Amino acid sequence: MAKEGAEKAEETEQMIEKEAAEGGGGGSSGPRGADAKEMRAVVLSAFGGLNKLRVSKKVMPEPQEGELKIRVKACGLNFIDLMVRQGNIDNPPKTPLVPGFECSGIIEALGDNVKGYEIGDRVMAFVNYNAWAEVVCTPLEFVYKIPDDMSFSEAAAFPMNFVTAYVMLFEVANLREGMSVLVHSAGGGVGQAVAQLCSTVPDVTVFGTASSFKHEAIKDSVTHLFDRNADYVQEVKKISADGVDIVLDCLCGENTGKGLSLLKPLGTYILYGSSNMVTGETKSFFSFAKSWWQVEKVNPIKLYEENKVMAGFSLLNLLFKQGRSGLIQNVMDKLLKLYNEKKIKPLVDSLWALEEVKEAMQRIHDRGNIGKLILDVEKTPTPLMANDSTETSEAGEEEEDHEGDNENKERMPFIQQ
Repeated sequence: MAKEGAEKAEETEQMIEKEAAEGGGGGSSGPRGADAKEMRAVVLSAFGGLNKLRVSKKVMPEPQEGELKIRVKACGLNFIDLMVRQGNIDNPPKTPLVPGFECSGIIEALGDNVKGYEIGDRVMAFVNYNAWAEVVCTPLEFVYKIPDDMSFSEAAAFPMNFVTAYVMLFEVANLREGMSVLVHSAGGGVGQAVAQLCSTVPDVTVFGTASSFKHEAIKDSVTHLFDRNADYVQEVKKISADGVDIVLDCLCGENTGKGLSLLKPLGTYILYGSSNMVTGETKSFFSFAKSWWQVEKVNPIKLYEENKVMAGFSLLNLLFKQGRSGLIQNVMDKLLKLYNEKKIKPLVDSLWALEEVKEAMQRIHDRGNIGKLILDVEKTPTPLMANDSTETSEAGEEEEDHEGDNENKERMPFIQQ
């Protein structure tokens, strides 16, 4: 039955996705017609729930001048990808599109005027969408060579998380010896990168919040760990009456005011996400309005009087809209030095096939991951997952209640440590 269902789904998919295959591609389009080469890619047909995602055939891109063509081995899955799927971002791109902002793989071709790389080099890269595919093309300035002992899955887990953590800690907040840091979602990819980078500086105290079921796994990575639903403001002040030097907030909403209240004089609060706006499978105006309403209206005079700094950080905007690839290259050089010195190492939660993207994304939605989720392009999906990720009803919908669904968690493919 599963095989028959998968075959029917594939036939339906080829019909439904014919138009999607013409759009949403990365780099320049490859040759059309009989000579066109195809690849598999995750396509988001429209903003909304998990049913808007499917694996489809697309025309393979070819590199423009200054670009590299990468045969993808692994892709990173981040919370921002969930928000993109929902259309829960400013100025979302048009659909259909291929999601994803980071990947790792092997260079397959070089565009004109590309120097410093050769075909066959192992690399990791930032991509302005289009990463969740078998092949991507991206400009030279967004590509970095992988150390010999770094796996493709680790490389796909490296750029977004560690660059974000490093820039916030060292470029924005100027982390130094003896300082203290509060980081939310301490069990996630960025949270674990923050914890590791803090350990490279002497006598840094790390306060973290995370779901209670993650505490046993991450307790050694932070100094003090609190449940994500606890009154962490009071818990922190019991330990450090003056508060902390740095607050890293990916939640937003009411946590903005709480974070500012915890800052010591000359302390820095950095907002780098707004996951509190994501409650259900689809975009919620109520959640957005609630999060916006709960944000404390900041008075610049109060910041001046209390000697506090409030900042924001978006790595994707810094790279793709503000043209700071040179800064990120410098940061990446420092991070790879730390990796080669065995001081930091990406923490991979689990590997998923492209066809299992819905289950992987649900795991992020449920905040079930410890570290980074990776889409492994060469991984073979289980029959059940492949069936779930390709079939759709006659109406093209499969809006299911995934809340509290433990079936996905029981069958997920963990990496064996």
